[in-house]
Amino acid sequence: MSGPATGDGRGSPGDAGRVPGGTGRAGRVPGGTGRAPGEAGRAAGEAGRAAGDTSQVSGDAGLVTGDAGQVPGVGRVAAGAGDGTRAVRAGLPEAVKYEPTLPGPVFAAHYHLPGDPTGPYTYGRDENPTWTLLERAVGELEAPGRDGAETLVFASGMAAISAVLFSQLRTGDVCVLPDDGYQALPLVRAQLEAYGIEVRTAPTGGDAQLDILDGAKLLWIETPSNPGLDVCDIRRLAEAAHARGAVVAVDNTLATPLGQRPLELGADFAVASGTKQLTGHGDVLLGYVVGRDAQAMAAVRRWRKIVGAIPGPMEAWLAHRSIATLQMRVDRQSATALAIAEVLRQRSEVTGLRYPGLPDDPAHKIASQQMRRYGSVVSFTLPTRARADRFLEALRLVDDATSFGGVRSTAERRGRWGGDAVPEGFIRLSVGAEDPEDLVADVLRALDASAD
Repeated sequence: MSGPATGDGRGSPGDAGRVPGGTGRAGRVPGGTGRAPGEAGRAAGEAGRAAGDTSQVSGDAGLVTGDAGQVPGVGRVAAGAGDGTRAVRAGLPEAVKYEPTLPGPVFAAHYHLPGDPTGPYTYGRDENPTWTLLERAVGELEAPGRDGAETLVFASGMAAISAVLFSQLRTGDVCVLPDDGYQALPLVRAQLEAYGIEVRTAPTGGDAQLDILDGAKLLWIETPSNPGLDVCDIRRLAEAAHARGAVVAVDNTLATPLGQRPLELGADFAVASGTKQLTGHGDVLLGYVVGRDAQAMAAVRRWRKIVGAIPGPMEAWLAHRSIATLQMRVDRQSATALAIAEVLRQRSEVTGLRYPGLPDDPAHKIASQQMRRYGSVVSFTLPTRARADRFLEALRLVDDATSFGGVRSTAERRGRWGGDAVPEGFIRLSVGAEDPEDLVADVLRALDASAD
């Protein structure tokens, strides 16, 4: 069931705001090689149309034009393809002779626009061909086979979160948030309340948000939660929320689309920070929203246009490039995270160990029903703040840094920021792509070295 239609001026921004495919000349390859590939592109387009393909290849750049959110024909991946195949091929345009598999970033504030502004590309704040390919890639991972789903990319995860909340809620509405979610959610709560929106909170674990759903307009789920790694039953909560007329958004940052697909579990929106494991190299800030309802997504798009929370083309291109290795990174990181969790539970100084992949973790039963991979983050508590600081200082292969999901392992004492209801010795460890044996040895050595 899709969410209720939104009103109050939330109409579609029109053709200029849609997500068709590429243009032609804005993406032309420099150096005098554009016209020959352009001719090949036109030939490929004619061949595609002769074969009954509704996608069209543009003349000079080989990008695809067509209906909003449509995946190009050659780049389309079979429904039963594996996650690695899907990640490697996600969002690629039609193949055009002499042109790159993934076109480079398109740097453009404006486009040639004679006559009426009918798109697909009119102005750089509204659309960019590099975004279009990335949005298709994310959509193919979050909602494979769902032709009606739409994806929008943003400048950061918080931009994506804000776009959903502030485009869907109005004064007098009720919003349900987790009380153990991302650290910036209290800031969001304060702003929502300043706009006259009632905010209720409950823990992620035990599906506690069910108890405060009556009268809600929007339910926000974060599962697994950050940093505590509690898990809730998305399908159960979504069904209950829809029965009460509420829309459901799931923060899928920690799981990634290869860990779980919220729309398949009944959510109306999947939202994530692409800064984390989706891109995985610690060099890009990015966010995205995938939604099942066109009218609701039109409101999200309108919000992006109003506040200008758009990614740069270079960031979008780096993100798309990075997605190709997502399955390899996620599998490696998840397996190593489980190995580290297993050795940590044998240490007497470690308490409060959480990793949904552990068979005895409180969240494992629900996680195993809705997740295909359990993520790269392990959380645990050391006896004191001083012990935690010594542990972090003793690590050699793990950087003391915030964020998570990158190929280089990071860890931090979360209490240093304030805002998270965690003990002083609480550690959030993000497992990278280093050799598992090396990381396990480094963690054990640091635990020994940090002992009193």
